[in-house]
Order: sequence, then structure tokens, then C-alpha cells
Amino acid sequence: MKNTLHSKGLAICLLAWALACQGALAQTMQKVVDVPTRPGVTQRFVYIAPPQPKASVILFAGGHGGLRISGDGGFTWGKGNFLVRARQLFADAGLAVAVVDAPSDRQSPPFLSGYRQTREHATDIAAVIAWLKQQAPVPVWLVGTSRGTQSAAYLATELPAARGGPDGLVLTATVLTDRNSRAVPKMPMETLRIPVLVVHHALDACRVCRFSDMPPLMDKLAKTPKAELITVTGGQSTGDPCEAMAYHGFNGLEPEVVGKISRWVLAR
Repeated sequence: MKNTLHSKGLAICLLAWALACQGALAQTMQKVVDVPTRPGVTQRFVYIAPPQPKASVILFAGGHGGLRISGDGGFTWGKGNFLVRARQLFADAGLAVAVVDAPSDRQSPPFLSGYRQTREHATDIAAVIAWLKQQAPVPVWLVGTSRGTQSAAYLATELPAARGGPDGLVLTATVLTDRNSRAVPKMPMETLRIPVLVVHHALDACRVCRFSDMPPLMDKLAKTPKAELITVTGGQSTGDPCEAMAYHGFNGLEPEVVGKISRWVLAR
């Protein structure tokens, strides 16, 4: 009799645990969304959200930005990118997350290269912002890393919040100098009227993202309503200094960096 009761009790506990896990998983179950943007074009992103998000973040990966997200939410490229691999951490912090791909008409090389600072890109992301606002009436922030900062910063300057643009901007491992495209400090960042957070590793050795080149950007942001620079130290650095497993990609610091970003966003 005791063994029977014990078995039943164990079964009930296991069932309760399974249901609890299933419920927790469902709360952050990701889905793939295709939003119509320009004629004949859609913008795909992976969407993850807690039950009652306090804010939404649109994440822009670096490099060429062609994640080539599959229908089941897999990433053909960019799995190791800082923001891509940290996406669940943002959701765990209470933020709805949209990890954006290149649009449907840019699904082959060069993907977002040469496209990040265009009106078409602004049109695509404005559609994502509008979709997120429909899901939850909370602030929407743009978060870019490395080359993704060239998207996020440009879009913030081109899409005023009053006309459907973002409510805030986060730049991580910012492109500070570049001979081949316009670096972030060269953009009209002083015109922004939204809060801006800059997060950078003190030892970032990527040639276009060296910490010593930060002053021009922060000088411009000094003219905005609210801006702050968070300098990160520690972690690990392996491989190419411009890739995701170097200091440039906040290797080993993901929970710390996402925590700092999330707290700053939610405090605004």
C-alpha cells in the first residue's frame, strides 16, 4: 500500500513538474513573424515575449546581418552573435524580444551590408515597431551590436518616436571609426530626443570599435536628454578580435551585460 501511494505521489509530482516546465516554456516560446513592409517584401524576425512585457527590444546582429531565419526559428548564420545568443536573457528580464533578419529581398549576399543606412531599412523596421506596439503597448528600444549599431543608430535618427520610431536606443560594441561606411559618431546623434545607452568593453580590440575612439560619440550624445556610457571589463577573448567570442562580443559576460542593459531600459 505504501509503495502504491508512493508511486502515485511520485507520479503526481512528476506530472506537476512537467506541467510547470511546459507552462514556463510556453511563456517564452519563440515564434517566427513575417511582417509586410514594402510592396512584395516582408521582414522576418524571431519573437520571444514574457506574459506581460515591460518593454520591447529589437535586436540587430553585427556582420552582414543575414541571419536567414528558418520557419522553425533556427538561425542559418549568426548563432554566436552576442545579441542572438543572449536573446533569451532579455526575455527573462521581462522584455519582449524581436531578433531581426535581413528582409525578404536581401536574403543573399551582401544581405544588410550597404543597406543598413537606407530609407528601405527604415521602412522595414518601422513595420516591426508598429507590430510590437500592437502586441504590447510598451516602449520599443533598438539594440544593436557591432555593425548592428549602424542600423540601430541610423534608424533612431531617421524615425522620430513621435512618428512611430523607437522610444530608446542601446549601442553595444559600437562601430566608432570606418573607412568604408558611415560610423556611428558621424551620424547626427546630437539630434536624438530619446534616451541612449552605450555599452562597450574597455579592451575591445576590433579595429573599428576601439574604446579610445569613444569620445566623439559621447560628445554628441551629451546634447541628448539622457545618455550614459557603461564600460565593461573582464570576460574572455578568443579568436578574431572583431568576432563574437572576443571581448568585442562580451564573451563570458552575457548575463552581466544583458542585466545592465535591461535594468537601464526598464528604469527609463
